[in-house]
Amino acid sequence: MILGVVGMAGCAQVERVFAPRAEPAPEVVAPMTPDDLDATTPAERKAARVEAATARAGALGPTVASLGSPAEPGLWLKTPLVDAPARGRVDYAVTGQSVAVDLIPLDAVPGSGSRLSLAGFRAVGAPLTALPELQVYRLAD
Repeated sequence: MILGVVGMAGCAQVERVFAPRAEPAPEVVAPMTPDDLDATTPAERKAARVEAATARAGALGPTVASLGSPAEPGLWLKTPLVDAPARGRVDYAVTGQSVAVDLIPLDAVPGSGSRLSLAGFRAVGAPLTALPELQVYRLAD
């Protein structure tokens, strides 16, 4: 009888050691949406569209754009088509939309593509997963 009691006590100890432990529930984090990440205001977007429609511009050429860092706010295009910061415009023929942007030099070979800000993608109506072909212009001072 004593062996039976000792044996059962031993089984209880083994069960505690090998029993699966309850893991704490993972913290649920709501996914970020483009609306959450795009810090441009409706007034800023409207002003950029008006500037794009009214400012004189000189063509720099076409580029294929990927989505730039969503952590960098604003309307900008990092591109090898410029060698100094400038004000510019991008046109997206698929939607017929244009927006004024800050042109930022990108240390890359011309033709290698550009990076457009999240706000820029949204302003021209390009899908965030697309690689839109844009026409790039430098705005006259």
